[in-house]
Amino acid sequence: MEQLNQLSIPVLAALIVLLAPLFSFFVSAIAGKRLRTGVPATVAISVSLVAAVFVFVRVWNREQIHEQLSWFQIGNNTFSAGILLNNLSAIMLLLVCVIALPVHIYSMKYMKGDPGIHRYWLYLSLFCFAMLGLVMADSLLLMYIGWELVGFASYLLIGFWFTKPAAIKANKKAFLINRIGDLGFLVGIAIIYTQFQTLDLVALFGDRGMVREALNNGLQWTYDEHTMPAIWLTVAGGAFFLGAMAKSAQFPFHIWLPDAMEGPTSVSSLIHAATMVAAGVFMLVRIAPLFDDQVLLLIGSVGAFTALMAATIALTQQDIKKILAFSTISQLGFMMVAIGIGQFGVAIFHLVTHAFFKCLLFLSAGAVIHEMQHLKAKHNLTIDPQDIRNMGGLKKYMPQTFRLTLVAALALAGLPLTAGYLSKDAILIFSFEWSEWQVAWWKLIPISLLITSALTAFYIARLVFKVFYGKLRLEENNKNVYQPHEAPKVMLFPMLFLGLCSLFPLFSYNPLIFEDTWLIKGFELPETLERVNIYHTVIPAAVNGLAIVMIFIAWRWYAKGRYPKVGLQGSLYRFSFSQWYLNLIYEKGLVKPLLGLSKILYAIDRVVIDGVVGAATGFIRSLANFAQWLDRYFVDAIVNGLGKGAFLMGGVLRGSRKGKIQYYIFSMFLVLLIVLFVGLKVFNP
Repeated sequence: MEQLNQLSIPVLAALIVLLAPLFSFFVSAIAGKRLRTGVPATVAISVSLVAAVFVFVRVWNREQIHEQLSWFQIGNNTFSAGILLNNLSAIMLLLVCVIALPVHIYSMKYMKGDPGIHRYWLYLSLFCFAMLGLVMADSLLLMYIGWELVGFASYLLIGFWFTKPAAIKANKKAFLINRIGDLGFLVGIAIIYTQFQTLDLVALFGDRGMVREALNNGLQWTYDEHTMPAIWLTVAGGAFFLGAMAKSAQFPFHIWLPDAMEGPTSVSSLIHAATMVAAGVFMLVRIAPLFDDQVLLLIGSVGAFTALMAATIALTQQDIKKILAFSTISQLGFMMVAIGIGQFGVAIFHLVTHAFFKCLLFLSAGAVIHEMQHLKAKHNLTIDPQDIRNMGGLKKYMPQTFRLTLVAALALAGLPLTAGYLSKDAILIFSFEWSEWQVAWWKLIPISLLITSALTAFYIARLVFKVFYGKLRLEENNKNVYQPHEAPKVMLFPMLFLGLCSLFPLFSYNPLIFEDTWLIKGFELPETLERVNIYHTVIPAAVNGLAIVMIFIAWRWYAKGRYPKVGLQGSLYRFSFSQWYLNLIYEKGLVKPLLGLSKILYAIDRVVIDGVVGAATGFIRSLANFAQWLDRYFVDAIVNGLGKGAFLMGGVLRGSRKGKIQYYIFSMFLVLLIVLFVGLKVFNP
């Protein structure tokens, strides 16, 4: 209790940030189905936001705050539970709350009338609590607990509509794939603890942390007389990256994220913006001093490949949410590249800007889907309300949603005056500067990012033009007249807020130069890169030029219907639409062989192992029956016979005690005969 009384005001505020959603979770759990409103959850996250703003003001660009309480002890090692507040945790706390509050407000209308609405608010509060706990944790153990809780909450939310088989399949897929990454996280923790006997983040990765000292020891990773080959440093870093690959949907573990769209769109916006998928990037930045050059190159390479792969897949998808899902995977690849080139602050900068415009894109998509579902129900249509081939012309009916979608799309494409322009340019420019010091092979990383940026402009323009331009395709297909309506104001106000946050003034007074951004200045920049002035001019021009060309092509194809004569249904189209056939490859090359192996093992278990066990059981049973027969008819017969003989002899001898002298004489005579008989046998053998 004395330790609690000594906590500083920012730490107490951070505890309020953390505990408010937890309180809402318990209120929802106790109320159960009686709670049909999201007011408690919305009030709780509002309280968290106010407290997070206070924490941010008190912590940003100031000395970090680290408070601990004793937790438990194993042997001589004491484990503590604490809160670590620095620039990284402060910006993440603020971001999670700033994104979560609009999603809560939006959900009050979007989820209205859902029969499972009480579960929705319960899961949403748990989700926010888990993510907030993850970002303020001061040890790898607490981070791991928050990490697992985020995964569990996302499992519940993805499968929220559990009566749909697709939703159940999606949440199981997400859960199982993330288990692979969680194993990597756990292995990394085990290696770190084995060497340093602590999981404290400050002790390990602080300015004078043990890991930083170990990195200076050359081929041997040594601390406090414990020596470990340097390869284990690489193994530990790779293990942590495995965890981030699964959580942040990097190749080859990205396949769960598009399927996770089976959950409510409001959930998708939160998962894709500032919580679930952002956890992997946050974790890597938190433990960044651990990574050596080999691991950083691995992170950058996987990120670049993932970004390009996901962008090519997003080009042809027809489900509006899946387009945005692959867009998220691609943008996460950009963040991974930023980490791989050592620009950790830039990775967080893009994480923050991406959170705003991607959340807005999902909420806008939700508004469109909400209206399409309304039309489907009202007119008894048999359509997929998420298929963009059923949309078109919604600019006329939903002008506010269109404008806000356009702002978010421009930010995603990285065009000027948006926050996305600043963060994406930062990654691209730094990656080209980094490539100046690399061999030819690694120079492909910035080039692939440039290509990915151009593809991003094309697929998001395709989405906008197919959804909002032309004529409503429902009218063309059904020859009926439909009247879609604008999204309700309760949904539009959160979207308007996110739209304003997607523009440059929130991050910099200069809309064209990322170096003036206050967020980047809050993180330590590596001194290894040398500024190459030409890149600061050429790269933005190339990005914008390619984006404009791609948007023009998309406009001709999808807004004007002037498709190329060669058509768009070739093998490359099918390759992209089938998501590089990766799900099929996993199904044919991994799932089915494992199922086949399991059947073989089951047959071996049933026929061979169970057969041997059954035969042994039969033999033992037969042996037991034989032993029982011997006991009953041989051993018992002898014992019973001796008993009966003794009983008979006793009867005879007992008869000699009847008081008649003739019986006594007869007994003496009989005994004398026995003695004589025995004596003769002994002395005359």
